Amino acid sequence: MYNFWQTLKKPVIALAPMEDVTDTVFREVVLSVSDPDALNVVFTEFTSTDGLCHEKGRPKVIERLLVNASEMKLLKSRNTKLVAQIWGGDPEKFRLSARLISEMNLFDGIDINMGCPAKKVVKNKSCANLINYPELAREIIFATTESTPLPVSVKTRIGFNRIVTEEWIGHLLETAPAAITVHGRTRKMMSNGPALWDEIGKAVQLRNQLGSQTLILGNGEVNSYSDVMSRVQQYGVDGVMVGTGVFKNPWMFNSEHGEITLFNRISLMQKHITLYRNTWGDGKDYNVLKRFFKIYLNGFSNAAHWRDAFMRAHGYDEALCLLDKMEEELIRQDYL
Repeated sequence: MYNFWQTLKKPVIALAPMEDVTDTVFREVVLSVSDPDALNVVFTEFTSTDGLCHEKGRPKVIERLLVNASEMKLLKSRNTKLVAQIWGGDPEKFRLSARLISEMNLFDGIDINMGCPAKKVVKNKSCANLINYPELAREIIFATTESTPLPVSVKTRIGFNRIVTEEWIGHLLETAPAAITVHGRTRKMMSNGPALWDEIGKAVQLRNQLGSQTLILGNGEVNSYSDVMSRVQQYGVDGVMVGTGVFKNPWMFNSEHGEITLFNRISLMQKHITLYRNTWGDGKDYNVLKRFFKIYLNGFSNAAHWRDAFMRAHGYDEALCLLDKMEEELIRQDYL
C-alpha cells in the first residue's frame, strides 16, 4: 500500500469535506487560485456507504464522487491528493464501498467520517455517534483498510456529549489509520463556541507518546493562511484542515496572492457559475449554487444590492447576464 500521507510536504494543508460544498466544481475553483504547497489534499463530500451498496440508489449517491477531467488534470499537475470520504454504520458496507472506490482509480485515499454531528446520521450509529461505539468504529476501520490498497484516514471530534479526547483518540490510534483529523469540538457543541485547540494538542502529545506514525491534523476556526501556520507552530499538528474559513476567502491557500480585487472576485464567480452549469446542468438544483455567492459579493459599495439581485436570479443564464451587468456598472463607477 502506498501511503501518500507519509510523503506529503509539511505542514499538510487540506480542504475539508463539506456537504453540498466540496463537489468537483468547488474543489477545482479553489485549486485554480491556490498554491500547490499551500493546499495539498482535498476531500469529496461525505458519501453514504448505504447508498453506494444499494443497487437502485447508487447512481445518485455516486455523483458525490464525480471528478471532472479538468479537475483531475489540475490535481495531477499540482500533485494534490484527492480523498473520498464515506460514512455509515455497517462494517460490511464499508468493505464493499472501499472496493468500489478503489476500482474507480480516481482517488488517492479513503477517509471515514466519525465526526458529522447531524441528527439524521448520528441516530444510526454512524459519524460522530461512533465515538459512543468504539468497538464498532474499530471494526469499520479494519473492514475498510482490509478492502483497499489506498491509505485510510479518519475525521472525528473530541467527544460526543463530553470531552474524551485522549481515550477516544487513543482507541483510534490502536487501529493505525494513516491520518486522523481532529475537530476541536464535541458533537454536543456542534459548530458553536470556540474550537478547543488545546484538546487537539493533547491528541498530538498522545500520538507522540505512543510512537505512532499516524499524522494528526487539526480542524476548527481556521480562517487564513496565517491561522494555519500559527496552529501548526503552537499545537504541533502535522497539518490543518480548513472548512468554512474558505468561504471568507477562497484565495487563502495562496500565500503569495496580494490584494483580492473586485475583478478577481467577478472572474472567479464567472468561472464557478460556468463550471457548475457545464458539470451539473439541470441534474442538480441550481439554488445550491447560491450559497457560494456571498464568497464573491462582498467588500465593495452596494455589495448587498448585488447579492440580493443574484439570490433572486432563477438560473445560470440569468446569473451570468447579471454578472455582466454588474461588471459594466462597476466599470462606469470606476470600481474596476
